[in-house]
Amino acid sequence: MKIRRAIVSVSEKMGVADFAKALVSMGVEVLSTGGTAKLLRANGVPVRPIEDFTGFPEMLDGRVKTLHPKVHGGLLNIRDNPEHARQKREHGIEDIDLVAVNLYPFEATVARPGVTLEEAIENIDIGGPTMLRSAAKNWKYVTVVVDCGDYARVIEEMHRLGGATSDELRFELARKVFAHTARYDSMIASWLEEHEARARGEEGAPRVLRLELRKVADLRYGENPHQSAALYLHRHAIEASAAAAKQLAGKELSFNNLLDATAALELVKDLSGPAAAIIKHTNPCGAAEAETLAAAYHAAYEADPVSAFGSVVGLNRRVDAPTAEELAHPDRFVEVVIAPAFDDEAVRILTTKPKWGKNVRLLAAGELAPRDRSEFDFRAITGGFLRQDRDLGLAELDSLKTVTARAPSPEELTGLRFAWVVAKHVKSNAIVIAKGRTTVGVGAGQMSRVDAAFCAARKAGDRAKGAVAASDAFFPFPDGLELLADSGVSAVVQPGGAKNDAAVIAAADRRGMAMVFTGVRHFRH
Repeated sequence: MKIRRAIVSVSEKMGVADFAKALVSMGVEVLSTGGTAKLLRANGVPVRPIEDFTGFPEMLDGRVKTLHPKVHGGLLNIRDNPEHARQKREHGIEDIDLVAVNLYPFEATVARPGVTLEEAIENIDIGGPTMLRSAAKNWKYVTVVVDCGDYARVIEEMHRLGGATSDELRFELARKVFAHTARYDSMIASWLEEHEARARGEEGAPRVLRLELRKVADLRYGENPHQSAALYLHRHAIEASAAAAKQLAGKELSFNNLLDATAALELVKDLSGPAAAIIKHTNPCGAAEAETLAAAYHAAYEADPVSAFGSVVGLNRRVDAPTAEELAHPDRFVEVVIAPAFDDEAVRILTTKPKWGKNVRLLAAGELAPRDRSEFDFRAITGGFLRQDRDLGLAELDSLKTVTARAPSPEELTGLRFAWVVAKHVKSNAIVIAKGRTTVGVGAGQMSRVDAAFCAARKAGDRAKGAVAASDAFFPFPDGLELLADSGVSAVVQPGGAKNDAAVIAAADRRGMAMVFTGVRHFRH
C-alpha cells in the first residue's frame, strides 16, 4: 500500500525534520500539529495543519487536536471494503497511510522533584495514544512509527518498494505500538497510585506491581539441561550488572554463569580498595582486598584453591596485564571474569595464554558506581513474587559496639570490617573467617550456625589462629563462638540481639576474645 498522506506529531523531535523531508520527497502530504508543525516549517518542510484537514480548530489549550472522525476514519477504514469506501465519500474522509507519533513526556515529568498532580495530569497524552492504537489496529493498511529509531527503516523500505512498506514491517511496528502504549498507561497508573498512597501517608510496596522486562537472550538452558531459560533486562537499568555487561570474549553465557557473575560483582562493589571475589554456586570461596588487583586475586585464590576450580571471578578495577597473568596461571581454570573493563593486553592474555582461553567469558560491566537505590530485589516463588529493598547498607561499620572486656586491636578491626562485608554476600547461615583483608575460611548455607562455624574453621585450618570471624546473624548459643575460639579465632563481629547474648559475651570473655556488635543482620537466603 503506497503511502500518500502522513500525520507527523511528536514530543521527542530528534530526527523528525529529516524524516518528514524524506516523506515529502516521495510525494507524501504531511499533516501536523502545534510545535511539530512549527519545527517542520522552520526546516523547510511543507505542512498541512491538522485543523485544515479536519475543518475543526485545535481547542481547549491543545487538548483537542486529533480527536476527530476525519482523523480516525482516515486511519481505521478498511481500504478494500466497499461500504467503508461509500462512507468515506459521504463524509469527505481522506485516507491517512502513516502515523509518526510519540507521546507527552509523562515519565520525565514525574521524575522531577516536587512535581505536582496537576503537572503530571497535563502530561498525560490522550490524542497520541488514540491515533497510535487506531493506526496499529489497521496495520494492514497503515504504517505506524512510535520510535524515532525506526524512521530510517521506514524510509529505506519506501525507497525500495516504490513508496510502500511491507506487511512484515507494518505488523512489527504495530506490535511495538501496543507494547509502548501499554507501558505508558502502566506508568501513569503506577504513579497515580503512588501519589495517592503518599497523600494518605502510606509507605511501603505498591498494591499493584507492574514490571516491564525485555528479552535480550535465550540461554542454552537453565540451572540444569532439561530447563529452558532466557535473560530479560529492566528497560531502564542504570547500574553496572552482569545482565547488562558487554561480553568481550568466550562461550555463550549460561543461566548459572549469570547468577554467579552477579554474586561476584555485587560483592566487589562493596569493597573500596582493589578487590577480587571468587564465586562458586553464588557463594564466595575466596575474597580479598589488596594494594593491587593482581595481589587481591592471588590472595582470594589461595584462600581456597580447590573450590576455585571452574569459578567465576569478580573484580572491581579495570583488569590489567599483571592481573590477567595471575588469572591465566597454568593450574587455574576460570569460567567467567567480570570487571568494569579490560585492557587490550589483558584480553589477549586471557583468551590466548591458558588452555581454556578461547572459552572464558569476559564481561565488561562498566563503572561500578553509583548504586541504583530505586531498584528492588525480586525473588520468584511458586505462584508469585517476593519484593524487597536491596540490601545496600553497610553504615553499621561506622558504629561497631564493643561488648567484651577486650576491644579489638586495629589489625583485628580491619579484618572484622572486611569479614563483615564478605559475610553479607554469603548464603545463610554464614560464617566468614579472615586474616587482614583476605578470607581463609567460609561456611555457607548451613542449617545451623554451629555447622557454618565448623565448615569455616575446617577450611581455614591452621590459618584460623589469630584470625577474625564474622557471623551474618547472632549466635543463639555460645557453642558456635566456642568452636571458633577452639580453632584460634581471636575476634568476632556479629549483629547481636539474641536472648543469650550475655552468655555468648561471657564465653568470649572467658576465651580472651574481642567481640563487636553491628545491630544489623544480613541474611541471604
